[in-house]
Amino acid sequence: MSEELKNGILDKKYSRQQFLKMSSKSIAGLTMSAALFSLFGCTPEQVEEGVVEIMPIATGMLVANRAKCTGCQRCEVNCSLVNDGKAQPFLSRVKVRENINFGGEGVTATYATGDGIYGHWNFGPTVCRQCEDPECAKACPVKAIVAAPTTGTRTVDTKLCIGCGACTAACPWNLPTVDPETKLSTKCIACGACAAGCPTSVLKIVTWAEIEQATKNA
Repeated sequence: MSEELKNGILDKKYSRQQFLKMSSKSIAGLTMSAALFSLFGCTPEQVEEGVVEIMPIATGMLVANRAKCTGCQRCEVNCSLVNDGKAQPFLSRVKVRENINFGGEGVTATYATGDGIYGHWNFGPTVCRQCEDPECAKACPVKAIVAAPTTGTRTVDTKLCIGCGACTAACPWNLPTVDPETKLSTKCIACGACAAGCPTSVLKIVTWAEIEQATKNA
């Protein structure tokens, strides 16, 4: 893998389309190899339809495939157990329970629309994008959300956090969550606990080494 590709994704400067273009491969109109699609566990059509999101994190690429999600919330439980020592989905850095797709758009998105009696009733995980210019960090009045020096992952400095919830309100996906017991904000640190706890492999972390190997073999 070229340094341009690796550094570009780590710096969060490239969109999904730019990442695919930089791989110098082409499948179904997307510049990504069949080996990479196989590695990510998805199809070109799923990526184009928006069913699959491929997001850069410090250790590689996080793949979220909504087509496989059953809404079991195991990822939420695993996340809170690993990071907070308690099974409390509310605190999870990945959100599933609030992301149900009934089918339809806007005001028509009700259980009465779409396929079946209850609409589509599709679930899907929402995960931290580790934004290049994060709104959560900009909104924090005490600058408690900082980039880890070794990985660049935005994390909460609990010594500074005052639990005001400004980060939650500022995040477009409302992902940072204030623990009602500790009064401190929680935020994704890209630990992979969510992926490890998923029984249907909705969430998957593909390492840079795996991506490099797949690219070489393509």
